[in-house]
Amino acid sequence: MANQDERESVFGYLEERFGISSRLFEDYLLFKRKKGWWLLGNTPHLEHASGLKVEMVGLRAFNMVGRYIKPSTRFIQLFGRAATRSKIDISEDELGLLLEGKGIRRDLKLSKGYVILTLKAQTVVGLGFWDGHLLCSQLPKSFGGNHRAPG
Repeated sequence: MANQDERESVFGYLEERFGISSRLFEDYLLFKRKKGWWLLGNTPHLEHASGLKVEMVGLRAFNMVGRYIKPSTRFIQLFGRAATRSKIDISEDELGLLLEGKGIRRDLKLSKGYVILTLKAQTVVGLGFWDGHLLCSQLPKSFGGNHRAPG
């Protein structure tokens, strides 16, 4: 299980970057393995599984990518609605460009890093990476197209 410092680091990042309150995760356990973290709801039923040998559990929530903590697409699709910042609304045409591996030039007042992509300001699609000049796709390959990794 992740220690308190790791919890504060990961959930503090969410709060700072996206405005997602760390209080939202008080009833979740956070597990760390190598460069990734998994999230699991803390329920009394876990006592019954405590004797099992488990390699991975829960929702893959984050990975370290270079110097950045990268939320997983599924995590952002589940919790991204709670974000109050670092959200970029894109059109269907822009989504198509991102899926083709093309970047989108925008004039954004954001620091470099991951951003939540929404469609029609309602549907959380996934993540992009803002490099200060260009918005690049971080959507899974199963969505189609190419990605550009953060620098």
